[in-house]
Amino acid sequence: MSAQGSAAQKEGADLVIVPRRHVGRRIVSVLVLVAVALMVVSMATNERFQWDVIVHYFTSWSVLAGLWNTVLLTVLSMLIAIVLGVIAALMRQSSSWVLRGVSAAYLWVFRGTPLLVQVILLFNISALYPTIAFGIPFTPLQMAPIDVNALITPFMVGVIALGVNEGAYMAEIIRGGILSVPAGQVQAAQALGMTPARIFRRIVLPQAIRTILPPTGNQVISMLKATSLVSVIAFPDLLYSVQAVYSRTFETIPLLLVATIWYLIITTILMIGQHFIERHYDRSDRSQRRRRPIRVGNEGTA
Repeated sequence: MSAQGSAAQKEGADLVIVPRRHVGRRIVSVLVLVAVALMVVSMATNERFQWDVIVHYFTSWSVLAGLWNTVLLTVLSMLIAIVLGVIAALMRQSSSWVLRGVSAAYLWVFRGTPLLVQVILLFNISALYPTIAFGIPFTPLQMAPIDVNALITPFMVGVIALGVNEGAYMAEIIRGGILSVPAGQVQAAQALGMTPARIFRRIVLPQAIRTILPPTGNQVISMLKATSLVSVIAFPDLLYSVQAVYSRTFETIPLLLVATIWYLIITTILMIGQHFIERHYDRSDRSQRRRRPIRVGNEGTA
């Protein structure tokens, strides 16, 4: 038996394992590469793209100013959205039915109506409230009324509308992250006498952020693209800036390509940043997986 076993091992050692050839996959890959090459050649040789016009306006002052407004609008709106999302998510988890109801109504309204409608409605809010006065109700202690038309500027409308709308989506993302934390850890922290705020800050949030981060990165990218909607209220974002140019020069396609390329550049930067942030928070999990002993059969660790 030992001689037969050694002969079988020797025969098996001489075998050469040849991977399976995927002919169909290679053919499809070649066809895709050919199609991409033809598309690139077509774009490079088609004079109607007017690449000289694209290069001329790509770094023009008006386009760069619109790009800055787009980035600024994205950052401020996301900050408002994150704050509102945390508040609404905690309200959804509250034991008070009033807080839960208000949070549910907020999500229902702003997730159930189009963002463009919300932007236009907020821009015309002065038709409903021409002035706003702050003070104590039913008492003479009130401040001078504020003119809403002077307060509601296109920039203010863009920040508030985008931030409040995005906050409704961030609330569900944050709530999902909070629910991903095991309830036993919260109960253990309560048994140690930690306050709810401290439990959330030291126990829940550091673990929930790993679940919250990937969809939040996607929402930031979506927010960047959603800023183009404020062009309907004449806010000079990137899209409105190129529209203002091609309305004079009638070079519509080249200017839209300028905006497209800038959107792709900023989106790529955000995606790279999201990748490294996720990698940072996943670092401890990878180190634990590397240190985890591997058991083979019943012989202990390898």
